Amino acid sequence: MASFSAVDFVRWYEAQYGCLDSSSMGIVDFPGHGRGAIALKDIPEDHTLFSIPRDLTLSTRTSALPTLMGAGWREHNLHEGWVGLILCMMWEESKGSESKWSGYFAALPEKFDTPMFWEEDEIKELQGTAVVDKIGRDDAERDYRSKLIPAFKSRPDLFPEERLEQFFSIERYHLNGSRILSRSFHVEKWKGEHAEDGDEDEQDNDQAADDNAMDVDQQEPLSHAAPADDEVEEQQPLDEIDVEDDSDDEDREDPADVAMVPMADMLNARFESENAKLFYEEREFKMVSTKPIKEGEQIWNTYGDPPNSDLLRRYGHVDVVPLRPPLSGMGNPEDVVEVRADLVVAVMSTRVKCDLQERVEWWLEEADDDVFMLRTDCELPEEFVSFERLLLLSEGEWEKTAKKSKLPKPKIDKEVLGIAIEVLERRLQEYPTSIEEDEKLLAPGTVEQISLNRKHAVIVRLGEKRILRGTLARLRAQVAPAAGAGKKRGRDEEKDRDKGGKGKGKKART
Repeated sequence: MASFSAVDFVRWYEAQYGCLDSSSMGIVDFPGHGRGAIALKDIPEDHTLFSIPRDLTLSTRTSALPTLMGAGWREHNLHEGWVGLILCMMWEESKGSESKWSGYFAALPEKFDTPMFWEEDEIKELQGTAVVDKIGRDDAERDYRSKLIPAFKSRPDLFPEERLEQFFSIERYHLNGSRILSRSFHVEKWKGEHAEDGDEDEQDNDQAADDNAMDVDQQEPLSHAAPADDEVEEQQPLDEIDVEDDSDDEDREDPADVAMVPMADMLNARFESENAKLFYEEREFKMVSTKPIKEGEQIWNTYGDPPNSDLLRRYGHVDVVPLRPPLSGMGNPEDVVEVRADLVVAVMSTRVKCDLQERVEWWLEEADDDVFMLRTDCELPEEFVSFERLLLLSEGEWEKTAKKSKLPKPKIDKEVLGIAIEVLERRLQEYPTSIEEDEKLLAPGTVEQISLNRKHAVIVRLGEKRILRGTLARLRAQVAPAAGAGKKRGRDEEKDRDKGGKGKGKKART
């Protein structure tokens, strides 16, 4: 594959009617951090850095491949998940200079540091974290075998045998999947854009609702949106390349909305550093500065400030900045720890005598939540407490709750605290190392001796363990007053009984 040249990329971009203010923004290599954009002079707020024609985005709507495959596109289930876009990217790249995106492919990365490409011993360093179960390599390869290989065989005119190894191998499949995972945006249909075969009716319905809709991930709030423009947020990808098993995600996201946006994906992102955002008009996107940028400063887009577990899985890097109280030190203030509901059930099953299965199924139906998120504020989530209280209900209380279809109130008491502490202690044991061991690995003099992948794994798991330690400290601090209050009540009751024995108390009713 051709090596990257910023000059060649800009020349291609402008030949495709993209506009770049080359006096304000340049594309450079940052040693150890890859490629990015830099301010060549002081840039004021609300300055347009570049604009991108909509038809220069690369998706299953803009590539000709779905049309050329006709009915075969759906026969091979290429309209489901990201497999279709991956195939479009492999096919466009195989066309070389005949593809309108040839200059774009020359600028895309050929290597990733994400766990998708790690060795097995490196993956073990992530044991206990939220990353391992979300890598999705097995699911991706299942799609390759069941969907793409039959598609290749059905259309040798589109996928010549002599090009399969170079452009359509499983390795290229994983590479392009990672390109999408790390660089794609979410772009809904717009008026006048051609639809895939069989999608015309869907398109008409969507356009009737909103001709120029731009979907923004709900976890990221809108900001700096002008009345005439809508903001385009960085794509928050599905956890797996294969999304067939997640009906909720499929209901929310049309895979055809996922698009590669040349030039926009040149911008890097860092925690709370965003100084530019992508906006859209009817026929183009615009990258606009959201605050003044000094000459020599990097121009940052936003990923929505995800936790390090997501940053590593999607982009192959982590954020390390000062943490906020109650935590201290360096890490990612948006880190999270996932606590599975089945771990709570395992602890509760040793404390209660009733069968919990019916209650768990009811919870999943009503709350639709089998994972609880602990964050850097080290507070116990209300959903976690509500789930505990559900499992602690007496049979009579459980029957009333089930009839009302109302979740128990998240009331904390000594029993709830004790269970939560045991759950989090067990969760902490799922990591292969202690906090102290991880801190030593990241200490000056040691960190330089470990590989980049291992360093990133240690940073991710240490961030999660600090949240668990901080949350446990808060819970234990709450237990002491609760226990003290219980002892005081016991002493008061004993005094009342003593008074009654001396004949000074009221006569008991019989």
